[in-house]
Amino acid sequence: MNTVSIIGRMTKAPQLKHLSEGRVQTGFVVAVSKGYKSEEANFVLCTIWGKLAETTVKYCGKGSLVGITGRLNTRSYEKGEGIRVFVTEVIVEDIRFLATKNRDGTEQSKEENKQVESDFEFPAEQIKKLPV
Repeated sequence: MNTVSIIGRMTKAPQLKHLSEGRVQTGFVVAVSKGYKSEEANFVLCTIWGKLAETTVKYCGKGSLVGITGRLNTRSYEKGEGIRVFVTEVIVEDIRFLATKNRDGTEQSKEENKQVESDFEFPAEQIKKLPV
């Protein structure tokens, strides 16, 4: 079984990439706390394809708190003078917007974020206090 679930904050605003045959993709890094009382974080590379990528770019910016479910993928490419680089990433299959931020980094108002928050049972005030 290859399943990954993480909750963390985006380290920068995702950018949509238009590829051949009308495909769209976005990639971003999520900072995931190493522990409850730890100030340290792991930085996880994430990739999303299709309509989910478009929605993520539309609603999320730097600092957005997201819940991600997906699968691990390892790939490699050749860099420069024959140096092989290996990359491990999460291919996102589902993303939940726990606390979104505008592209300029400001919190969205409750009215703007109402539809996104309705999927969750935690009030927005509690989400802002999460230690992630």
